[in-house]
Amino acid sequence: MPVVGMAGGGQLARMTQQAAIALGVPLRVLAASPGDSAARVVADVRVGDDRSLDDLRAFAKGCDVVTFDHEHVPGPHIRDLEKSGVSCHPGSAALAHAQDKLVMRERLTGIGVPCPAYAHLPPSGPIPALEGFAREHGTPLVLKATRGGYDGKGVWVIDDLGARARELVGRLLAEGVDLMVERHVPFRRELAAVVARSAYGQGAAYPVVETVQQGGICVEVIAPAPGLSRDLAAEAQRLALAVADELGVVGLLAVELFETPPSGDGPGGLLVNELAMRPHNSGHWTIEGARTSQFEQHLRAVLDLPLGSTEPTAPYTVMANVLGGDDPDVYRRYIHVMAHDPGVKVHFYGKDVRPGRKIGHVTALGGDLAEVRERARHAADYLRWGTGTGDGR
Repeated sequence: MPVVGMAGGGQLARMTQQAAIALGVPLRVLAASPGDSAARVVADVRVGDDRSLDDLRAFAKGCDVVTFDHEHVPGPHIRDLEKSGVSCHPGSAALAHAQDKLVMRERLTGIGVPCPAYAHLPPSGPIPALEGFAREHGTPLVLKATRGGYDGKGVWVIDDLGARARELVGRLLAEGVDLMVERHVPFRRELAAVVARSAYGQGAAYPVVETVQQGGICVEVIAPAPGLSRDLAAEAQRLALAVADELGVVGLLAVELFETPPSGDGPGGLLVNELAMRPHNSGHWTIEGARTSQFEQHLRAVLDLPLGSTEPTAPYTVMANVLGGDDPDVYRRYIHVMAHDPGVKVHFYGKDVRPGRKIGHVTALGGDLAEVRERARHAADYLRWGTGTGDGR
């Protein structure tokens, strides 16, 4: 069987291992330490730095394909592997659009994909550029680091261009952060379209989901997005598949979207917010909620196997992220959750508990959306706090 190497030892690699076992595919993981989430469950672990070219070269020897648990492996290193004959999926050319938000915005707007208005802030003269953008698009504005941000990190909302905003821009540029600014989009809700594309060019799309964010962190995913029109759902899937094809993505692609209301500027619709070229938090629900999980689908795609069915297994599936609380004794609360609702599925990531850290997720399925949401929220809240109020506390 071909060996798949995954650079990065986080929870995505950990859950990919579960899918690899069922497929009979050997998975090799490059982890930073033996204590990493995936390193605790994968047999073939190589300890090293996925930002070191030497470590990546050594790791790739014997792998039939190399893929990624995250977007932070340097693009030049991936290009070096490709030049030496290593099959990397997604490839460096595609992955650049998930690694650099400015590159992504320029490419997507160039091919006609709807995105928020944006501009690059030059290191020399950033304030005049910011002022000009604000005159055209108004405030508040969204300031973003072009590289490296995730889970709300690297994103700042600026309500005005007063002294605090100017100080923030100056400090970030002095720290070497490359910045861009975007129009603050008034939106109804956030959606995600997860699709897969194989090396052969076969595509598959999962139902479009609604994602619920708190403090920049996704706390809940509802599949399918409730109340989303059939036409808009199909548009989101077509858009995601077109982006995957245009960028040459091989593997999973998650397209995070804003659903915008009608306004004086137009009838409303969809705007692309972010891209991720790997299994994604918005797709964790597929482990129980779809015929083929996103992790199995990613493996199928990078190995150029026929893609699996994305058909849902229930009318509604809700995934709630489990965040760490003040008490690390999660196991005691886990027993309560299992007894309270045997139908809820709990996934732990093998991480030490820290307040606010993602340590796992829970999934509930059923035909009554309100009931399914309450079950998932209760389980996630109880695992974090020892209470199950359903309101985050």
